[in-house]
Amino acid sequence: MKKLISLLIGCSLALAGAALAQQPVEQQSPSKNKRAPEKTHATEAQPKPNAAKPEAPAAKQHGAMKEHPATNEPGATKERGATHERGATNEPGAGKGRKTPANQEAATAPKPNVSGQPMGAQTPGAKQQAEQQTKGMKGHAAGKAAATPAAPPAAAGKAPSGPAAGQQNAQANAGARAKKPDPQQVQQIKSQHANFRAQPKPQQVPAVTYNQNYRIQGSEQWQGPQYEVFRSYHPERHDEGWYRSRYNRVELIGGGYYYWNNGYWYPAWGYNPSAEYYAYDGPIYVGQHAEPPDRVIADVQGVLQQMGYYKGEVDGLLGPLTREALAAYQADQGLTTTAVIDEPTLNSLGMS
Repeated sequence: MKKLISLLIGCSLALAGAALAQQPVEQQSPSKNKRAPEKTHATEAQPKPNAAKPEAPAAKQHGAMKEHPATNEPGATKERGATHERGATNEPGAGKGRKTPANQEAATAPKPNVSGQPMGAQTPGAKQQAEQQTKGMKGHAAGKAAATPAAPPAAAGKAPSGPAAGQQNAQANAGARAKKPDPQQVQQIKSQHANFRAQPKPQQVPAVTYNQNYRIQGSEQWQGPQYEVFRSYHPERHDEGWYRSRYNRVELIGGGYYYWNNGYWYPAWGYNPSAEYYAYDGPIYVGQHAEPPDRVIADVQGVLQQMGYYKGEVDGLLGPLTREALAAYQADQGLTTTAVIDEPTLNSLGMS
């Protein structure tokens, strides 16, 4: 009898345990699960018979029905409200009257991805695909930016280079060349000096003295064969016989003797010690016609005077004022600034 009673009690306890096991989680531990009010709110959210049909749930509007179809079934909140967080938030009014956990709030506020779809409604595979698309778009934009050449910074404050600088130099040179003498005026001036003879003027143009160590200053920087006679020149003192034995022409010009050699007149130091007045110690270029140096100097002075370079008197002496005028003209014409009458300068003046 006792065994029968014990068997019946054991069966009753087993049936009671099975019944308890089949009940929802909310009914088993209402004290531990704080979502018990969700059932009440879900029940209150059910539409009344005469009420207007509610709008489609939020999850249905965003395409979540394909992702979680079970959450939109009638009564799904009652059975799965405690186990499916997204299902609980997809029903109308599910979030009213309770505090949504932080992870559920993130789920209920989905962020749009690059395609415009909410991230919360994507499956893990769809989310990974969206991230790949985002990376692809960023890579495409970066490649496009790299392929586009950056505009060079403005070179503010710097001098123009290239074609602009070349054009400015050409304009400057053209302006200088515009100051070339008129050929008709040159011929007129030369005709006026056909019988010109220079006279010594030691008071106005002091004479230079003999110095065997004298070299023309700066001539070592004058490049080209047309300046070789200036680079190699140094005064020599010899008697009359020495000059006569070597040069065909030795003449008294403007108070001193000069000898002619291959287009240039040179001071003949020592030829006659009583006639050694030289305003300039060095070669004077006159060309192959061997015109007297004082006449050529007077022609140059007259032309430079007409052009506004020379302010002195036409005296046929290569003094300081004449040399200053020559240097200014040579600089404007882009010639080597020798401040003497050389071949390039005489050619530029149209007197060669």
